[in-house]
Amino acid sequence: QVQLVESGGGLVQPGGSLTLSCAASGSIFSISVMGWYRQAPGKQRELVATVSIDGRTDYTDSVKGRFTISRDGAKNTVYLNMNSLKPEDTAVYYCNVKRLAGGYLNYWGQGTQVTVSS
Repeated sequence: QVQLVESGGGLVQPGGSLTLSCAASGSIFSISVMGWYRQAPGKQRELVATVSIDGRTDYTDSVKGRFTISRDGAKNTVYLNMNSLKPEDTAVYYCNVKRLAGGYLNYWGQGTQVTVSS
């Protein structure tokens, strides 16, 4: 099992910045990919960004150039640095971990609210 603890959400004005963090514990030895998803009220959950164990990163088009995902192996933590925030970035952000144990297993954080409003 993998346990994920998220932090860093809050209220910011448009154009502001926030950094989310997600610390993993438990069976972390076979983690393959860590990433962030988000879900706004009335909308489907969408993938925001991922980082693999070998350092490859992927971003959804709407956040490219504004968000940066990074991973600290020593701390077993993934970060999402969000810059130039827009109102449409408002959502609950969920940390996700994929663990390769035979097949892939998915684990989710509890979610952290990000609100971008003037």
